[in-house]
Amino acid sequence: MTIDEQLLAWAPEFSAWRRDFHAHPELGYQERRTAALVAERLAAFGLEVTTGVGGTGVVGTLRAGSGNRAIALRADMDALPIEEAGDAPWRSTTPGTMHACGHDGHTTMLLAAARYLAATRRFSGTIHFIFQPAEEGGAGARAMLEDGLLERFPFDSVFGAHNDPLLPAGVVSASPGTVNAASDTLRIRLTGKGGHAARPHQAIDPIVAGAQIVVGLQSLVARRVAPLDSAVVSVCTFHAGSANNVIPEVATLSGTVRTLMPHVQDQMARDIPGLVAELAAAAGVAAEVGYERGYPPVVNDAAAAAAFAEAARGVVGAAQVRTTMPASMGGEDFAFYALERPGCFFRIGQADGERGSVPLHHPRYDFNDAIIPLGAALFAAIAARELPA
Repeated sequence: MTIDEQLLAWAPEFSAWRRDFHAHPELGYQERRTAALVAERLAAFGLEVTTGVGGTGVVGTLRAGSGNRAIALRADMDALPIEEAGDAPWRSTTPGTMHACGHDGHTTMLLAAARYLAATRRFSGTIHFIFQPAEEGGAGARAMLEDGLLERFPFDSVFGAHNDPLLPAGVVSASPGTVNAASDTLRIRLTGKGGHAARPHQAIDPIVAGAQIVVGLQSLVARRVAPLDSAVVSVCTFHAGSANNVIPEVATLSGTVRTLMPHVQDQMARDIPGLVAELAAAAGVAAEVGYERGYPPVVNDAAAAAAFAEAARGVVGAAQVRTTMPASMGGEDFAFYALERPGCFFRIGQADGERGSVPLHHPRYDFNDAIIPLGAALFAAIAARELPA
């Protein structure tokens, strides 16, 4: 592995930054402390800094040489509404909020890259470092674009990273084509007739109807989606009632729908409301269905993915770079950037024995600080390749 000695020398400082971000997590569009620290550090490195882009987003701009091309490097800053179960000294100090997806690490890696590139200037052109709010369902990427990101900070290509607890530390994946699923949101409200639990025949039970709908949605995927296509329907909340001897009037359900192909996303948007209506009618309850299209799939540009893979081989070696990884059913709003410019969203393995192997969005998840210099080196490598000095 080839990582500049300077990055390795700074590693303890990077780790301290990351652990501070972890201890002070902020939800989407509330990343005021995080954004302020990011802006302060970027300015200290000598970058031009713009704050308040798309809400709490920060953009740092670095120029070198006479090149007329520009690239964007992106990290996300927001945390999740999860109560942390870990016991590290840097565990969350904010009840009910934690960095359970590694955005604290992504932010730190990009800050580390900015510091290194500002110090070395081994490129010719312009780099925009995008620190984005609200990736976790808030579409912060879209908010930044709607706030004129492309017009104010024009770039020719864009690169973003995500840690991967399923890959060994030091392994990097950069596949062309679809790498993350489209992510839609489903909300259901069922209204029946409340009554005494001992006399169900005098009530219309929305809980039973809801249970049938949960099972029916799984059958929809199993029996209506082509076997070689991909779809995930997960009902993640089911709320009804407040007493153990009362059939409630109302039940509410919500969940997520993930698809890799536009025609399957269209099918789910069409078939799910119809199925819910049919099952609700059969149970005698009224149904209100909200189906919200969310993030599109992340589709890596073939040339951008190939360019990143080539740059990564110079850092970790050819054996550690994978270009045929299966797509993740996780959603990612990097998709909005990739719709506008050629992009590559790459994954960095972080599993090292037990360290870094806890799944994303788990209350005991923690970012593996050992990969921060690697992430910075990968960002720097693609910058050098895309903007040769």
